[in-house]
Amino acid sequence: MSVNPYAEMLGGRDAAKVMAETPRRLGLVLDGLSTAEIEARPAPGKWCVREIVAHLADCEIAFGFRLRQAFAGERMMQPFDQDMWARMYDAYSLEGALESFKALRAWNVAFVGAMSEEDKRKAVMHPERGEMTLWTIVETMAGHDLHHLAGLKRR
Repeated sequence: MSVNPYAEMLGGRDAAKVMAETPRRLGLVLDGLSTAEIEARPAPGKWCVREIVAHLADCEIAFGFRLRQAFAGERMMQPFDQDMWARMYDAYSLEGALESFKALRAWNVAFVGAMSEEDKRKAVMHPERGEMTLWTIVETMAGHDLHHLAGLKRR
């Protein structure tokens, strides 16, 4: 598996700018959706719009922690089981998930913006993907955003 499975989604775009733009772009995609559209599953076993936004909020927690682990010099980052976390998504409203994502993303964008070039090169080990840099985590976050935005737009 690639160190960053979402690298191709970036297509040369600046990862920090993509991250900063995602909350606005997500809001545009969600604007005007009906409750039926928000709750509709595109196929059995696939997430509805509300669950995708909850997933983005969960990932912001996980990625933010990974950024801080790498920044602090920890050698091994902690993976998470997205499907296990998704079992709780019925507890979340779209509005709550979106506001959580926006707040967490603003916090992480500020963190990323404060990184030095030396910080960006700090290495950390992902137990499934191998060694990566702190900046690879940022690129993964941005590519992950683009992946889900594209999926939401196709609905």
